[in-house]
Amino acid sequence: MMRRVSLFVVIVSFLLTMYSGARAAEPIKLKFANFFPPTHKNAVLFDQYSQEINKKSNGKIEISYYAGGTLLTAPKIAAGVATGIADIGLSHCAYSRGRFPVMEIMELPLGFPNGWVGTFVSNDFYDKFKPKEWEQFHPLLFGTSPANVLQTLNKQVKTLDDLKGLKIRGTGRVGDLVKALGATPMPIEMVDLYESLRRGVLDGNMGPMEQLKGFKIGELEKYVTACWKVGSVFSFYVAMNKRKWDALPPDMKKLFDDVTNEYKPKWALAWNEIDIEGREFLQSNGGQVLNISDAESAKWIKASEPVVVDFKKDLVSKGYTAKEVDSWIAFIKERIDYWKGQEKAQKIPTPYQY
Repeated sequence: MMRRVSLFVVIVSFLLTMYSGARAAEPIKLKFANFFPPTHKNAVLFDQYSQEINKKSNGKIEISYYAGGTLLTAPKIAAGVATGIADIGLSHCAYSRGRFPVMEIMELPLGFPNGWVGTFVSNDFYDKFKPKEWEQFHPLLFGTSPANVLQTLNKQVKTLDDLKGLKIRGTGRVGDLVKALGATPMPIEMVDLYESLRRGVLDGNMGPMEQLKGFKIGELEKYVTACWKVGSVFSFYVAMNKRKWDALPPDMKKLFDDVTNEYKPKWALAWNEIDIEGREFLQSNGGQVLNISDAESAKWIKASEPVVVDFKKDLVSKGYTAKEVDSWIAFIKERIDYWKGQEKAQKIPTPYQY
């Protein structure tokens, strides 16, 4: 009888060990939401990012990747990651205006020449100031779009006066810029932009040239006004739910950090590349890039100044000091100059010459 009991105990212990081992071997499953269309280079890049983490984790991580807004649309990604509908999300701050008020500073017309520079500056900014607005998230990576420029369907815009009366797509602080320049801002989501242009709901768009190809609007729009010296961009993020991040084992956190550091320069370079491709796509469809003089650019820059003033007032009303905001802006401008120098030294292809 004792032998039977002992044998039973051995068998049960063995089965429990096997079960525990099987449970331990189950991967940590994560859902990654991205609003870019599956064929867009940003969607492809972060599909590769997800696959690389899956592979290097040796079965410990399993990221399911949802591009094209199939899990969460762009405006819902921040809230969706915070509440756990997705574990990781890629979107930009303008889609959830007011949720990341400090990081919206990256959307201001501060002289960003392109996405390569903007991407490194945005990571530098977060690393230095760590805005408390990200407490529900673990930011993995920040980036910016290339410089926003005016894109129009049929009207050539060569001066500020030409903008009057036009309905131009612009979201978040970029919408404020559209208004400051004299047009009517329309906060339309990217997935609706093509149809809005096709049906004449809009006269154009304030955005980077990459959208011309990435979202095919270069098939419709005929003109780009190269007002890039204004230097406004969209502020993007890739962020994980904070609780999910905290639950990761240390070795998996290190894996995420290592792969993310590899992809920072890749994303920065991709922004420049796709902006150049967007210009070429426009031109291949018969469109034109309209260059404006330095004197005219100066008028656009002057007209954009109230956007910065209003941002400062908004942040002061939220409890920050004017001195803090000024220090952020000074830091950003210093880093823009630094990364412009690095871009030149590394001979990074740029969409505009400066």
